Amino acid sequence: MAAHNELGKWGEDLAAEFLKEKGYEILERDWKSGHHDLDIIAKDGRTLVIVEVKTRRNRIFGDPEEAIDYRKRQNLQSAINHYVKSHRFYSQVRFDIISIVGTIGSQPEIDHIIDVALI
Repeated sequence: MAAHNELGKWGEDLAAEFLKEKGYEILERDWKSGHHDLDIIAKDGRTLVIVEVKTRRNRIFGDPEEAIDYRKRQNLQSAINHYVKSHRFYSQVRFDIISIVGTIGSQPEIDHIIDVALI
């Protein structure tokens, strides 16, 4: 596996554990919808929470969440709509971002940004 893929997988694993520790129920990870994917799908009480995880080694090129540009947000919205319709989920849906800065074996910085507007 390429180094950036390992870092991304590590970040998603950390994010899933972080959410579990906060009491979230992880429903799915790496859910695919055509060419789009959702990193983590969880429940926070009765709320469906879609979580995009962005992991970076450092902040040289900015904060990890800054990589979620307009096109990525559109793709996420499409995938979320498909997930909600295909699973007939009709309660509240929220979009969160977890940004992780660090490297495997280090103590990473984890930032959970709750209820982000997609578009």
